[in-house]
Amino acid sequence: RVQLVESGGGSVQSGGSLRLSCAVSEYTSASTYVGWFRQAPGQEREGVAVIRTGGTLTHYAASVKGRFTISRDNGKKVYLQMNSLKPEDTAVYYCAAGDAFTLAEEAYSYWGQGTQVTVSS
Repeated sequence: RVQLVESGGGSVQSGGSLRLSCAVSEYTSASTYVGWFRQAPGQEREGVAVIRTGGTLTHYAASVKGRFTISRDNGKKVYLQMNSLKPEDTAVYYCAAGDAFTLAEEAYSYWGQGTQVTVSS
């Protein structure tokens, strides 16, 4: 199965930056796309960004567009650069692998354990 491990979470003040990393065990037809999701306390999980692992195709949620950047390296890692962080960005962030270009969590079969991001005002 495809395994994913997130890292890079932490605490930062409003306006600061963090870079999250997702290590993907393998790229197959089941992990053509890797997405970042987040879940704040008491809220539903929402899609943040998605990238095609074999190229540069990306898509972002309106709430993070212009502040967050998803990217990949030449290995098996996907990153989420988060700039101009706001308190409302506070959440547990997950990376997930799937076979569709979408921010809908139902399309993703494999999930990481999550990493906490806390933004203070």
